[in-house]
Amino acid sequence: MPDFPEYAKPISENFRIAAKDWVEKDAAARLLEESKTATLAQRISQQGDIPHNKAERIVKGSEEWADYLGKMVNAKTAANLARVKMQFIHMKFSEQQSKEATRRKEMFL
Repeated sequence: MPDFPEYAKPISENFRIAAKDWVEKDAAARLLEESKTATLAQRISQQGDIPHNKAERIVKGSEEWADYLGKMVNAKTAANLARVKMQFIHMKFSEQQSKEATRRKEMFL
């Protein structure tokens, strides 16, 4: 489809674009969430021959772990915002349908 401004595109196309964006951002967020345990285990094993609880405390207290958690939260936030945009487009469509139905009803009165 040509690159029209958002207002000139059909609502269905805007919804498709928003839905695709949400799916991609949600996938990125879920990948970080699902990888959390494996990432923690890998970082703990890199601590060497020390007790597991101490290694876990070191990893969870590190800047790298804080950065990982920050990326995970930011990815989920981006996915949530994309989902809200998608829902907004759906709501606009519903409002438009309702206005059109009201207009048709008024025409018959």
